[in-house]
Amino acid sequence: MSAFQKETVLSVRHWTDSLFSFTATRDPGFRFQNGQFAMIGLEVGGKPLMRAYSMASANHEEALEFFSIKVQDGPLTSRLQKIREGDIILVGRKATGTLITGNLIPGRRLLLLSTGTGLAPFASLIKDPDVYENCETIVLAHGCRQVSELAYGEHLVEDLRNHEFFGPLIRDKLVYYPTVTREPFRNRGRITDLIASNQLFEDIGQASLDIETDRIMLCGSPAMLEELHAMFAARGFVEGNHSQPGHFVIEKAFVER
Repeated sequence: MSAFQKETVLSVRHWTDSLFSFTATRDPGFRFQNGQFAMIGLEVGGKPLMRAYSMASANHEEALEFFSIKVQDGPLTSRLQKIREGDIILVGRKATGTLITGNLIPGRRLLLLSTGTGLAPFASLIKDPDVYENCETIVLAHGCRQVSELAYGEHLVEDLRNHEFFGPLIRDKLVYYPTVTREPFRNRGRITDLIASNQLFEDIGQASLDIETDRIMLCGSPAMLEELHAMFAARGFVEGNHSQPGHFVIEKAFVER
C-alpha cells in the first residue's frame, strides 16, 4: 500500500441518483497541477481497488475534492458512493494528466469543454488565479442529459462568483455555459453540435472559433472527445501533450462508466 496515502473523508454530497461529490484530507506532501488526476479508491479484501479521478479541488486548497458518477454494479463506484464522513479512502501519491495549461500554446480565450463528470478537472482549473492572468476569457461549457445533473457545476460557479477573492477576478472573465439534451432548458443540445453550428458562440455573444486566439481543453464522454478531436483537427488545430504544446488537449483517462 506504499504507493497510496490513507485519507479521511470530510464530507459527502449526493447531487442526483447518479452523481455525488466528496472531500477528503490531503497529505501535505501530495502535489499536483490544476487539471490533473490521481488514482483513488478503497481497500477491498486487503487490496487496493483504484480508479483514475481528476481533482476537483485546486492545488492551493487544503482538502481534496472529487466528483463522481454512481455505477450500481461498478467494482469501485458501487462501494465509493456509500462512503460517509470519517471513512478512509486511498489516494495515489502521484498526480498526472494532460489537462494542464503548460500543454497549450498561449492564447487569449480558453475553452473548457466537458460532459458529465468530465467537469471535475475544470472545477480545479477555474480556481487557478494564473489561468485568469494568462487568458482574457475562460468559457466553461458543461453538457448533461438532464437539468438536475448540472447542479454541481452551477453550485461551483455560484460559489466562485460570491467568493471574496475570485468574485471580482472572474466577473469579467469566466463565462459559464451549461447545456442539456433531454429536457427544456435555456441552452439545448450537444456541445459538439453547438460548436459546429456556432450556436454556443452566438449564445454567449462572442466571436467564432479562431485558431489564432482559442485554446481548448476537453474532458467527457468518448463520443464527444472523438467528434471534437476530428472537428478541431480538420480546422488545423494541433493536439498538445507534455513534450509539445498545442492548440487543444484531451484527457483520455476515465473513471469507470
